[in-house]
Amino acid sequence: MIKIDLHVHTSCSPDSLIKVDKLLETCDYKGLDCIAVTDHDEIDCAIRLHEQEPSRIIVGEEIHTSSGEIIGLFLKEKISPYQSPMDTIKAIKSQGGLVYLPHPFDRLRGSVMEEQAIEEIWQEIDIVEVFNSRNTFSWSNTRALKFAEERNLIKGVGSDAHSKYEVGKSFVVIEPFDSPQDFLEKLADGDIKKFKTPVAFNFITKIYKIFRGIG
Repeated sequence: MIKIDLHVHTSCSPDSLIKVDKLLETCDYKGLDCIAVTDHDEIDCAIRLHEQEPSRIIVGEEIHTSSGEIIGLFLKEKISPYQSPMDTIKAIKSQGGLVYLPHPFDRLRGSVMEEQAIEEIWQEIDIVEVFNSRNTFSWSNTRALKFAEERNLIKGVGSDAHSKYEVGKSFVVIEPFDSPQDFLEKLADGDIKKFKTPVAFNFITKIYKIFRGIG
């Protein structure tokens, strides 16, 4: 069995403190076998890490659409941001990737997918993030879980890590996989482990993003 964190950011994201060359070392320390690197509108760091450890890194991208964020997993090329949700999904699937809906219903995030858009695309979603360690209020995760269960969608979890401390705060334990479709099938029977990150880390990374913008 392997442990996977499905939502991790590196310094390729403007608000992440995780240095690319330290991430695999952090995964070793946390006992993670695999992670999805899901930087904002960028896949350079994910590809770099995948080239080093292809079995341990899922290349992902947290993509801004015209109606909020969506994640593509198992990507080969960067997907341009600010397209419609459906066009973004088509771009993900054209690469043989999987569509992962991050932190739905967390209304404290300005980038969350709009609820009307979610209703329009839900049948194209492969995985719903039913627990995000960074969600401030538990009801956001509770509602995401209910949404996935009512529609019989596969459930995933992610730390949404922006610092080394957060990596692996939430993860899923599954059997080893050898393709995106095999991963999806194994995830359906996965054992979810979920732990909340202190809210202070949200503020730390917001300040860091401002600092990097000034720099």
